[in-house]
Amino acid sequence: MKHNVYILNSINPFRLEGQKTVAFEIFEQLGRIPDRIVIPVGNAGNISACFKGFSELNLIGVAEKIPMMTGIQAQNAAPIANAIKQGKGEITPVENPKTVASAIRIGKPASWRKALIAIRGSKGTAETVTDKEILSAQRLLASKEGLFVEPASASTIAGLQKLLASGTIDQDEEIICIATGHGLKDPAIAVKSSKKEIRVVEPSEEGIVGILAFSAEETHFSIGLSRNNI
Repeated sequence: MKHNVYILNSINPFRLEGQKTVAFEIFEQLGRIPDRIVIPVGNAGNISACFKGFSELNLIGVAEKIPMMTGIQAQNAAPIANAIKQGKGEITPVENPKTVASAIRIGKPASWRKALIAIRGSKGTAETVTDKEILSAQRLLASKEGLFVEPASASTIAGLQKLLASGTIDQDEEIICIATGHGLKDPAIAVKSSKKEIRVVEPSEEGIVGILAFSAEETHFSIGLSRNNI
């Protein structure tokens, strides 16, 4: 029997065409082009596609500039960031990449050439972050902004903090950090790294409101839950 297999990875041009629309959405919502886009980099499809989207807006005269594309990789899985830092035209693949950020745990990115073009073509840069910095940024996002993201997504905030601290990025820049995945994509890491007791509650409004020590009347919200969507 013959089977048709559709490969949906970063070398698939249709996937990149879809991913590039993030540039259109950013421009539409801001009403302008930001100075810099910070993106986690694994296979490098997102940063390549985002650059393509902004380049097209610039080409047709809708946008006056292209944001500086800034890629963030985990320290032990950073062939693209290393190439940028060393001024090389090719990457050196990383054997057995290791990081808690599973989505960017890639030692030989499929779209590395496009990523180098995107970063250099936009006068951007790349940075590496440790697992400790990634997990710290994940907790920061959750505690300060109420955003639960997977470790790879938190790498953008970790990278931004590092680049600001080093003076590589100007604090006056308008910067967009892209979070590519929800925390439920990799909840085990968050549970393992949590410094607080993990408590299990019944999948009900009463259970959740009770654990938060709030009442529905005090917080003026209602929670709709069913066992089908837990």
